[in-house]
Amino acid sequence: MDGTLVDSEKVWDIALRELAVRAGGTLSDAGRKAMIGTSMAVSMQIMRDDLGQPDRPEPPDVAWLVARVLELFAEGLVWRPGACELLHAVRMAGLPTALVTSTGRALVDVALKTIGAENFDVVVCGDDVRMPKPDPEPYRTAATLLRVPIEDCVAIEDSPTGVASALASGAAVLAVPAELELPPTDGVHLRTSLVGVDPAYLANLLVSRELLRPER
Repeated sequence: MDGTLVDSEKVWDIALRELAVRAGGTLSDAGRKAMIGTSMAVSMQIMRDDLGQPDRPEPPDVAWLVARVLELFAEGLVWRPGACELLHAVRMAGLPTALVTSTGRALVDVALKTIGAENFDVVVCGDDVRMPKPDPEPYRTAATLLRVPIEDCVAIEDSPTGVASALASGAAVLAVPAELELPPTDGVHLRTSLVGVDPAYLANLLVSRELLRPER
């Protein structure tokens, strides 16, 4: 969701930097980049390490951060280029669709007012799984709920953490970097944006992967 469908990483950036100031410090650019695509628990650990406050209590910070991001999300989110058009085309084609995000359910419910809850058959949030991204559990959970083999799914991601999760799950992976540069990786298809991507393009990713599989 964040950085793939909507340009919400900038919203997170505002809230996280404000939280660091409240904690009496300044979030470094390296620390902020390390948070992209991670779970809330991992992000908070990165912030504590970055601020040099390892014993800082986590629950109050999480509560403040979620409330602040809710405020910012409620003001509306901006679609990433081509994302809205692709999502609508996928739904018009009748393809089962899942939103798989590291963001918590409370924030996702607000974001869905912009993205449209009706655009997804399944929504898997960061607090719905035992092992968040980069573990493959989120994507495998989504495929199970969709009743579709993960090998027949295409995962679209924007961060190294998300790409690692999707690739390990067994899905075909389309990566469109947003805030972080993504290096070329075997099995990952890189594009600069989702503009021009349609259901036929996604189908071709699955076909091309099958053609490259070694004969058994």
